[in-house]
Amino acid sequence: MTRRTQIAVLVLALVATAFLAAQAGAASKPIPWSTLKGLQTGPPPWNSGTRDLTSRLRPLGLSPLPQEGQVLHIHQHLDLYVNARKVVLPAFVGINIPKRYITEVHTHDPSGVIHVESPTARNFTLGQLFGEWGVKLTASCVGRYCGHVRWWVNGQQVTGDPARLVLRAHQEIAIAAGPPPLVVPKSYAFPAGE
Repeated sequence: MTRRTQIAVLVLALVATAFLAAQAGAASKPIPWSTLKGLQTGPPPWNSGTRDLTSRLRPLGLSPLPQEGQVLHIHQHLDLYVNARKVVLPAFVGINIPKRYITEVHTHDPSGVIHVESPTARNFTLGQLFGEWGVKLTASCVGRYCGHVRWWVNGQQVTGDPARLVLRAHQEIAIAAGPPPLVVPKSYAFPAGE
């Protein structure tokens, strides 16, 4: 490899690294769990967290929207296990029906499908969804269950803080607080058009 080629490869590597760092932007910002009002501290099942949703939006970097945004429209699926039991991601996380708003990250039903529907193109994280839900998510805790937390994206085990995961189209996300499931989901059959 010539010196010129080596320099070109190095420059491309630096540009790629800068691009990936910019793409991960939201992923580098931690969720301010200690400032979020009304976190759910009991055992699952956990409700949608609507009661204190409005007060949690600003610290989470989310907005009360009059309707779903159309600039960014992607979906993910979450499988959550606490002490080897499946926990349902409820309907209407990120939706406040009495106050008539919806946020950029929300659920419509208890299927585990996460909807990212934003009027602007930017990164959103799994921690923002859990913050709206009012369920603490860190590298070592899910809700009040702290200790051994493992997580996977598309069947591949990942380390670090799952709250910092940037949400991308058609991710299958599995999280286990305590024993993992016998079979870790690798994919999800999203309905046509999602």
